[in-house]
Amino acid sequence: MDAAFTDEQEEIRRTLRELLAKRSGPDEVRAAVATAAGHDPELWTQLAERLGLPGLALPEEYGGVGCGPAELALACEETGRALAPSPLLATAVLAAPLIAALGTEPQRAELLPEIAAGTLTAALAVPGGSLAVALGLTGEGAEAHWSGDGRAGGVQARPVRDGWTLYGEAGQVLDGHSADLLLVAAHTGGFARSRTLLFLVRADADGLTRTRRTSLDDTRPQATVELRDVPAELLGTDPADVAGALTAAGRTAAAVVAAEAVGAAAHCLDRTVEHVRAREQFGRPVGSFQAVKHRLADLYVQLQAARSAACYAAWDAGRPGPGEPGAAQLALAQCLETARAVTGETIQLHGGIGFTWEHEAHLYFKRASADELLFGPVHRLRAAAAQATGLLAPHGTGKGAAA
Repeated sequence: MDAAFTDEQEEIRRTLRELLAKRSGPDEVRAAVATAAGHDPELWTQLAERLGLPGLALPEEYGGVGCGPAELALACEETGRALAPSPLLATAVLAAPLIAALGTEPQRAELLPEIAAGTLTAALAVPGGSLAVALGLTGEGAEAHWSGDGRAGGVQARPVRDGWTLYGEAGQVLDGHSADLLLVAAHTGGFARSRTLLFLVRADADGLTRTRRTSLDDTRPQATVELRDVPAELLGTDPADVAGALTAAGRTAAAVVAAEAVGAAAHCLDRTVEHVRAREQFGRPVGSFQAVKHRLADLYVQLQAARSAACYAAWDAGRPGPGEPGAAQLALAQCLETARAVTGETIQLHGGIGFTWEHEAHLYFKRASADELLFGPVHRLRAAAAQATGLLAPHGTGKGAAA
């Protein structure tokens, strides 16, 4: 593994940081999340047209840039630093790899160029609010009961003359209220022969209701998706290795979310250092007090360790094959933990202003807390990594192991 960034990677970082500095400051972020879409469509268009961000990790034959998870994670470190709300995670990190891995050639040829161009956004809908388990991050995605297991609840798929219809509900769907296309995990075959497949649902499909929900982190909009006999198209062919594709997508998602957490923590630490240098108490800068220096030094060491873990996870996600067992979970756990620690100290070291709604500190603290709820918690990520490496034997199968 070569830890040095290439000239191309550095250019991605520089260009994206300059663009976000102009278009995604704290005021712009608050304005964007208050809109119906939950993000700034003009900024999304610029990210697509100037940087090709939605197609950064897609093959060139489908209109993508042809890079890999490392470049995507590097770009998302910058979006995390600015806390920029966008459909990037839902579309490019979760949905696009599944379409590329499972879709038929006509499906890939139709959908991936639109995603790469930024004209089509997509979202992954899994029932039960169990995204981390479905992606194989905090449980055995192939065996766990995350999608209803054919029983009551979840989303059920029924074959009809012209395809399939879906009935059920999925909650906590990232950007589910605004996505042009939904990838819905649904059960087929009834309880005795139940298995999970992925289906394509267009935003204008009959019987589809999408409701944006209030969430802890407004910069990651979430929605409840209700399907009442909604016409759908099977993604790929039957049978398909959905669990394997979800686990592979989970490796990339873990690296990207880890990189975002590092970017957010780095921004908070930079702002805190600036504040304690300027803020005076007892006639001297707050940053000159030894206790404050020690706290900042500890955060800096923790942040650099987290950045190294995120870089390794991104490199590992780009390798062919299943990758190193537990690498994605361990990196994500370390970065989420670091983001939570740094954002918490940011509020503390900013004093009274850090607790106000007008300051941006609470936005970053909410992002750190919400990410752990969505993709963690940290102790389950580490437990899953220990099981994957054989350090910890699972205590059973099914619901017991997943819980």
